Amino acid sequence: MTEVLRRGRASLALSFFAQGVAFALLVTRIPAIQDRYGISDALLPVFLAAVPILAGVGSVATERLVKRIPPSRLLRWSQPVVLLALLGVGAGDRMVVLGSALALFGLAVGALDASMNMLGVSLQRAYGRSIMLSFHAVYSLGGILGASLAWAGAHWHLELWVSYLPVVLVLLPAVVVGSRWYVDGRDGEGAGREAVGAAGPVEGGGGVVFKALLPLCLVMTFAYIGDSTVSNWSAKYLQDVLGSSEQLATVPYNVYMVTTLLGRALGDLGVRRFGAVAVVRVGALVAAAGFAVVAVAPGAWAGMGGFTLVGLGLCVLVPQTFAAAGRLFPGASDAAVARLNVFNYVGFLVGSPLVGALGDAWSYRGAMAVPMVLVLVTFVYARSFAPQPDRYGGGHERPRTADVGRGSNGV
Repeated sequence: MTEVLRRGRASLALSFFAQGVAFALLVTRIPAIQDRYGISDALLPVFLAAVPILAGVGSVATERLVKRIPPSRLLRWSQPVVLLALLGVGAGDRMVVLGSALALFGLAVGALDASMNMLGVSLQRAYGRSIMLSFHAVYSLGGILGASLAWAGAHWHLELWVSYLPVVLVLLPAVVVGSRWYVDGRDGEGAGREAVGAAGPVEGGGGVVFKALLPLCLVMTFAYIGDSTVSNWSAKYLQDVLGSSEQLATVPYNVYMVTTLLGRALGDLGVRRFGAVAVVRVGALVAAAGFAVVAVAPGAWAGMGGFTLVGLGLCVLVPQTFAAAGRLFPGASDAAVARLNVFNYVGFLVGSPLVGALGDAWSYRGAMAVPMVLVLVTFVYARSFAPQPDRYGGGHERPRTADVGRGSNGV
């Protein structure tokens, strides 16, 4: 393993960490942002929906840009923009400033998420073993730190800019310096070069065939529907349905984040030992079981246990979905990752309103069965996560014996 790859992995991990911190600082201080700018409850969903919509636009634009610009360069420029936009959200005092800062944040986040995962996929190919979960584990660690800093800011009644400025002052120079060691899939021999024109389910022009990518897009959407259910509804569910105290109602999401971190920290070992298909199947079953426990829980502690299971199960799905896209399209993995990343935001947009609407019209216990069923669908598509035969050299993951000969796309 070359020193170039080691430095590339460390610098990319720092990028994932910084993004975890920044995103958590934004979403966990939404009430404070609403108060600062005087946003009505009716208008707030518009602002909240604008960020993932624009992030999807940014991800689509990234798919086109990486045909001319290396993903490392996009990441090098988009991450500082995200951090500065976060500071703009905290420092402004007019609605137009908030709208502009959130628009910039959303567009840059789309490019950032896509380019980070592109580099992660190419690095995993160069390593020849599963490392993708480790990047997302670091993202979860950053999210925990960001949420903790947000709690401290709320506890001490700090102005938003006072909470955000020290974080930006620390992370901005760190990611700018760290970006010197990003490794692209096209950076040369032994450092993850992708085989141009490598076989795979691609169109005549070298683009990604959406039909082949569709199972992974569905898995990504369902995973984020489950994730948004926990992040947006766990506190309300525990307090209103299971009768917990207000303080206890804040615990499930924190536990969910911690279990996500633990599951991802250990997940790469599971993939290396048992294979991606087995890990995805187990993750889907555990997450579905967690939602089932939540739906029938007799009390708050049982509900908290269910959300804990959800975290342990869901945490492996998203990183493995990105990795599977890279294996499925070895000659066009950047385009595949960018297109797949859009469904991250689709799931986020659909999940919270869907559960809320079902909860109001029917019951919140019944609404929890929806992400349970959707996550179970992942079990059906688990074969899409199988390693691809290493026909081309250059660091593709080695397939298990049972996987050889199933065809180039593994679907």
